[in-house]
Amino acid sequence: MSRFRRLLRWGLIASAGLVVLGLLAVGTLYYVVSSKLPDAQTLRNVELQEPLYVYARDGRLMALFGESRRYPVKISQVPDQVKQAFIAIEDARFYQHHGVDYKGVGRAIWLLATTDDKRVPGGSTITQQVARQFFLSSEYSYTRKLAEMLLAMKMERELTKDEIFELYLNKSFFGNRTYGIGAAAEYYYGKSLQQLSLDEIATLAGVPKFPSSGNPISNPERNRIRRDYILDRMVELKFVDAASAARAKSQPMHATPHERPVEVYAPYVAEMVRQEMIARFGGDVLTKGYHVTTTIDPTMQAAADIAVRQGLRVYDHRHGWNKIEQHFDLAADEDAAAIAARLRAIPAQAGLVPAIVASTGADGSATLVLADASEVVLPASAGARWPGKSPASLYKRGDLARIRRGEKEGEWLIDQLPRAQATLVSLEPETGALRALIGGLSFAGNKFNRATQARRQPGSSFKPFLYAAAFERGFNPASIVLDAPVVFRDRRGHMWRPQNDSGNFAGPMRLREALVQSRNLVSVRLLDAIGVDYARRYISHFGFDEAQLPPNLSMSLGTASLAPLDVARGYAVFANGGFQVKTWFIDEVKDRSGNVIFKEKPPTACRGCGQRAGQERAASNIVDGFDLGPTASKPAAPAPAGKPGKEPKEADPKAIAVADPDAVLAPRAIDERVAYQLVSMMRDVVQRGTGTAAKVLGREDVGGKTGSTNDHRDAWFSGFGGNLVTTVWVGRDNFQSLGYREYGGKAALPIWIDYMRVALKDVPIARNDPPDGMIKVSVGANGTLLPEGSGGIVEYVKVEDLERMETYTNYDTEQAPDEAAFDIF
Repeated sequence: MSRFRRLLRWGLIASAGLVVLGLLAVGTLYYVVSSKLPDAQTLRNVELQEPLYVYARDGRLMALFGESRRYPVKISQVPDQVKQAFIAIEDARFYQHHGVDYKGVGRAIWLLATTDDKRVPGGSTITQQVARQFFLSSEYSYTRKLAEMLLAMKMERELTKDEIFELYLNKSFFGNRTYGIGAAAEYYYGKSLQQLSLDEIATLAGVPKFPSSGNPISNPERNRIRRDYILDRMVELKFVDAASAARAKSQPMHATPHERPVEVYAPYVAEMVRQEMIARFGGDVLTKGYHVTTTIDPTMQAAADIAVRQGLRVYDHRHGWNKIEQHFDLAADEDAAAIAARLRAIPAQAGLVPAIVASTGADGSATLVLADASEVVLPASAGARWPGKSPASLYKRGDLARIRRGEKEGEWLIDQLPRAQATLVSLEPETGALRALIGGLSFAGNKFNRATQARRQPGSSFKPFLYAAAFERGFNPASIVLDAPVVFRDRRGHMWRPQNDSGNFAGPMRLREALVQSRNLVSVRLLDAIGVDYARRYISHFGFDEAQLPPNLSMSLGTASLAPLDVARGYAVFANGGFQVKTWFIDEVKDRSGNVIFKEKPPTACRGCGQRAGQERAASNIVDGFDLGPTASKPAAPAPAGKPGKEPKEADPKAIAVADPDAVLAPRAIDERVAYQLVSMMRDVVQRGTGTAAKVLGREDVGGKTGSTNDHRDAWFSGFGGNLVTTVWVGRDNFQSLGYREYGGKAALPIWIDYMRVALKDVPIARNDPPDGMIKVSVGANGTLLPEGSGGIVEYVKVEDLERMETYTNYDTEQAPDEAAFDIF
């Protein structure tokens, strides 16, 4: 055998050996890598991070919470041109290969062999990119690349092309915290996928390659070059014609940030929902794609926001111009762009736009720079709402100004942030469902929710709770209590001399009139008569924590520190006939698939419910040791023979309601008859008392109570009408005085009226019929009963109180001392 043939033979043997060794190495590598590959089937049930969606009761968007913008789309919803643009730039043979494009791999290998580049383009199909996005790291190594290719082939065997493409379009990062093509279309153009033009589609298709440094906002020129290349590729692949591509190329880059539009502005409620969802479902709730429907009514919420803004503006204008909010030392050569940069951290609040004064003119005008570097010239007339003031007299260069749009086109008016804050809470008394809530002037300015977090003294608006406690002890609206000076002395000898707001005294007066006129001294004597401990225990039935109620006679003047939401809940007890309801605002929660995972079933007030779930109600109506009146299933006892007044009506067994077997009845808090009496009295507060301004609503069912505290630090109005209970508080966060004579009827009631005017539009008038167990009587001015038909004041009283009234002795004012000393404890 010749030497050449021997060398050839050994060469062939060596080559075969190398091939076998190579195959063994590849096989071993394949076994090692493939054994560690994840199950591609898990991608069928993958949960992409989605934000938390919060909606009003009608389905309109209230808020989105989450670090990522992602709104997953189904592949069937993706227009063909969108698919084609991504195929043209990422993987032209996507629908032909089986996970790995060997032509692309070969091209990448050739580039690696013939260039010095360690990373070369090509070789990664859309399927490989999905494999890397979901299962692998971005490490650049041959082992990772092999794993990527093997996993891509595995995915192609187990998933359809459309399933893979859908995952790619929803997972890809598009910069600016935006993930997925759906969110990208909305963020960069404010459009849905179906609304995108060809140039916009090509622009977005070019983003995933360089999501941070090459998106159309951070680097529009780099993105434009890539857009035009994609359009050329689409022409090359015959996805579009050359003319269409040319028109698309001629379009200027026009992407701008677009946040998903919030349709119902209720930021304080949205934050309450966020906190509640985290408490119920855990800290990752912001990435699970939950859809939360709240109880908020969009019309009422908007009316509440407008009423609070307008009310605080009117209050603030009563007290004149305030000091400048902030001043900046501007350099002499500082241009509009530099000035505008100073406004980046200063938000607009309640329509009051921040601006910096660039210059003032001799004619009284001023030139202001807005946050977008545009300039606004305020003429001298812009300060007309501040008598004798022009912009030039109010501002100097560098001052931070607040301006708002006027009614005329292009008109700007000078304004300022109000010195006071306000909150409004409105709920349905039958269920406790929250319909509107304003936690302050502006969530952007201060996220402190005064409706739920602030503890303020309710002043005289607390008196109805005290009167209810007294009525449970045998008092009634016709009872006479002395309105006269009184002194209380504690064990250390300290003296307390409570006063009426008016400073005068009316002598003996009926409790109805005392509430209508808000007489402090009557309330103090009333609490002293029934006992502080008893009153605290009884008033806690309205939903207040007994520990929050002062253990002394000052409680009669509303010195407890209560949250406005709790006060509104307490007033709901009067309006719903005596039931304690809980306030709630989350109606329903769905997961990302639309499955209902929570549905609220609130305890509901039910007047006259005689049966529930086939069970007779208990014969007694005892709650916490208090007898809260007759049950609806038992006729009221008739008045004793020969007594004045009419026989109380008997309950009609056929009229007794049968509640839904699945319904949850709210617990009774107070006697329904007491609730009726207080509603009647608070209606009188509006008709002829401290709340008469509310008569402008033209509704006989409107009632409520004003409240003010020492030095006018707090102003309140809580009341009801139609199917709503609403509480308004106005005050300053630093507890300073609101100003001289800023009572609840002046500072808070106008806000309440403006809101209720809208909220009660077309709502039927609520009735207030006396319930069973009451009797109609005529009462003289001195509190004595009069024979029927002899005139006097008509009242409805509890049947068991009738005997007390018959034995009533007129208060002898001649023997009453001007001042009586009592031990406050």
